[in-house]
Amino acid sequence: MTTDPAGPVREKASPWPFVGMVGMAAAFFLYAGSGLVAPWWGVVLLLAVWASLLVVGFAWWTPHPRRLPWLPVVAIVLWFAAVSAGGAWLGWTA
Repeated sequence: MTTDPAGPVREKASPWPFVGMVGMAAAFFLYAGSGLVAPWWGVVLLLAVWASLLVVGFAWWTPHPRRLPWLPVVAIVLWFAAVSAGGAWLGWTA
């Protein structure tokens, strides 16, 4: 029986999950700073949306690493849509 002296072969880690999580960290500041234009309950809902997107990112880390950079893009678009809709229809103002 022969064994490989170098040990098991490891695949390189993909950088895309890290890029996506850095983007999610950046998007967090938009969501957390929404208290300047949204009421407290709106901020709580927005942070719940952000947290659910973060959980999706954790679930996609290994099986779908190339999808993760798109997650903060979706998060920022959802934030913009929610804050704009709140300003237009619910009277949220700064």
